This record gives sequence, C-alpha cells and structure tokens, in this order.
Amino acid sequence: MTRPDKLNAISPAITAAFWEATRRLADDDSLGCMIIAATGRYFTAGIDLKASAKQRTDESDAMSSRPGWQYRRAYREHHLLYDEFENLEKPIVLAAQGTCLGAGLEMAMSCDFRFCTPTAEWAVPEIRLGVLPGSGGASRLARIVGPAWAKYLAMAGRQIDAEKALRIGLIHDIFPAETFAEDVRTFCLDLCELPAEAVGMTKTAIDIAADIADRSIQRQVDRLVNTILVHSDEHKEALNRYR
Repeated sequence: MTRPDKLNAISPAITAAFWEATRRLADDDSLGCMIIAATGRYFTAGIDLKASAKQRTDESDAMSSRPGWQYRRAYREHHLLYDEFENLEKPIVLAAQGTCLGAGLEMAMSCDFRFCTPTAEWAVPEIRLGVLPGSGGASRLARIVGPAWAKYLAMAGRQIDAEKALRIGLIHDIFPAETFAEDVRTFCLDLCELPAEAVGMTKTAIDIAADIADRSIQRQVDRLVNTILVHSDEHKEALNRYR
C-alpha cells in the first residue's frame, strides 16, 4: 500500500486489489505465500472514511429506503476478504513497517503471521467514533490475545507499541527497520520450502481447534488431517530425504 497523502488508508480500490491478489494466490500453484506490505510512516491509518462514504452514497440511490442494509452489504466486502485470508490454505504474512490502525489491525489478525518494526504501534480506535471495530476487530482480538487485552484495545481504545504487541501475542516478531523487508522475505522463503499440503492443512487444523472448546474433537481433527498427510507424496518424499 502506497498512499502517503492518506497514510495508506484502505480505500475501496485497495480492497479490490486485495481481492485480486487473494484470488491469484488461491489459483496459482507457483505462488506459495503472500506478503502484505506498505511504505511510509504508517502501515495504514485504517479505512479511508471519505472514500468509503462516497462509495456508499453512490451505491445507495436504489436502496435509499434501506440504508442500514446497504451499509452492511458494503461492509461485508471486508468481512468476506478477511475470512478468505483465513480460509485460504496458503500462508499470508502482514509486514507492518509503521503504525497499523483500525481496519489494518483487523486485516492483520486475519493473516497467519504478523511482523513489524520497533517503532510500529497498534490500535483499533473505532470506539472513539462511537462504534466497535466491526470487521472482526473485537472477535479476532478476543481469539488472539484474550478478552482482557481485547477490552484494553477495543473497549478502552488504547494504542500499544511493538514490544507490548509482541508480549501479548498480537505479533510474532519485531525486525530492525534497516533489514525489515529482507527479514520478512527470508521468513516467507522458508515457508515456501515447507511441504505445501501440510502447511495448508495444518493452518486449517489449528483454526478449527481454536474455534472448538472440546479437546477430544480437537484431537480427532489432528488425527483426521494426519491420516490424509501420511499418505501424501510430500510426506513420502520428505521421509526419503531423511533416510
């Protein structure tokens, strides 16, 4: 994302670009991973409120009697996009070189891995506008960092630095600004060397386990996934390399 005059705010055009990139990742077997990156002082300031409001106004003429329905319909584009990030059986990595706010943090939490520089800060400030972060911000926060920190961020509207984000499990690592792009790329290249089928199914199994409280069902999922993987060509080739 490169919109320096808008602090990389997420416009409908950027959302459309994310959809296109996600479909390419899903359809092209030569692509093993996707990195979401930006340039400038901010990773993103969140949703471009003016651009999004204009789009809703342009689209609402035919639905003027149901503005709430029209709003939710437009909003769903983000819900479905972030759900697709989670459902896609390939790794998606968010590399925040700067501060990440609002919808940017919601997007980050739908990615598999999150990295940032030491100066990056994180927040979902929607509560200050009298709303909650509705594109998964509240629910994914509770899932990733637990209800206590979710309330600190989404309910109290507090902003945290990179070290605290790492400590509470919101991000995976902090890389120096000077080598940030290289460090993220190295991580992703290592991911791409792993057996792709196993990576995809492990992602799915972990997400299922995170949504199911019953541990016996979690173990059944593990066994079912491994029953498939142990018969895969990838597994057989990996075993041969270690013999």
